[in-house]
Amino acid sequence: MNEFEFEFEELEAATANFSPSNFISKGSHGRVYRGVLNNGKHVAIKKKSSCLQNVQDSSKIENEARMMSSLCPNTCLVDFLGIGHDGSNNKLIVMEHMPNGTLHELLHSRVMPPPTWRKRLDIALQVANGARFLHESNQPPIIHRDIKSTNILLDSNWNAKLADFGLSVRLEGDNNATLPAGTIGYLDPNYNTPGKLSTKIDVFSYGVVLLELISCREVMDVRKSPVSIVDWAVPLIKQGRFLEVCDKRTRLRPHPCHKIKCLLSLAVRCVLPVESLRPSMGEIVATLEDPMPEPIRFPLTMIKFICGAIRNTSKRNSNTVMVKGTSTDSEHRRIIVKKLLLTVTS
Repeated sequence: MNEFEFEFEELEAATANFSPSNFISKGSHGRVYRGVLNNGKHVAIKKKSSCLQNVQDSSKIENEARMMSSLCPNTCLVDFLGIGHDGSNNKLIVMEHMPNGTLHELLHSRVMPPPTWRKRLDIALQVANGARFLHESNQPPIIHRDIKSTNILLDSNWNAKLADFGLSVRLEGDNNATLPAGTIGYLDPNYNTPGKLSTKIDVFSYGVVLLELISCREVMDVRKSPVSIVDWAVPLIKQGRFLEVCDKRTRLRPHPCHKIKCLLSLAVRCVLPVESLRPSMGEIVATLEDPMPEPIRFPLTMIKFICGAIRNTSKRNSNTVMVKGTSTDSEHRRIIVKKLLLTVTS
């Protein structure tokens, strides 16, 4: 994909000269501002952080622009719109604006209500699809290396998209010059030398995001013991204590409860110490897309009918005498089943 170049004057005007009122967020290598282009399109514009300008380090933002411009559009990745250059020839990145902020803000906000379990399942699948696209639809595969809740953005419909490709690298034949990088808590502890670079690094980070998504616990919380969400959640899940991991603010009904248990079990597989035992992102997507039948939900009138039939049967049964070894219980049960089938099919 060719890079579209915006005039710096248009980007300045779009953000009111990068006004603090248009500031959205600050990352490891850039500050992001919201803006409105001349054609009325709402965008997000990333420019190099002032601290990096002082040391003349443009490597991360240059790398992000290079990675994003090489990708085909995907619904689970933030759209790349183009680049620009300021007066000092520092590169700026223009992306689609994601108005509902980050997944981290959604999970840990004291103002917004917590997401429903259905929405959490949707987000888990959308992020997995984004990572799978990087791993399986690009040659060589792209390793994101910084999958975390602050790098998962939410659009106007609360769909999740993977963002921030400053640390991303292609998995080529010789990556020995690529030093390990990532965010503590999400970073695979096995990734301690350049030779350990693999897609399973992203799988580990994704597993941590799953634990955070279900529990709404901070990934690293020094106020709690264990500090790490992985060290806290994995033993509980292995002991079958799933509910202790789940966010207590959101009621968990039987059907989503089963799916959430599957999600937590999947998270445990993702953070396994042995890389080869972790699933691929393709396997993860297949697991999440596997349909699980909804439990049968009878209407209240039917439930009342069944309860009434059982009560009447019990009353009749108490006055019935067993004849020639034949159980009248069985007869009455058959009657109840016939009535139930007539009610269901009528």
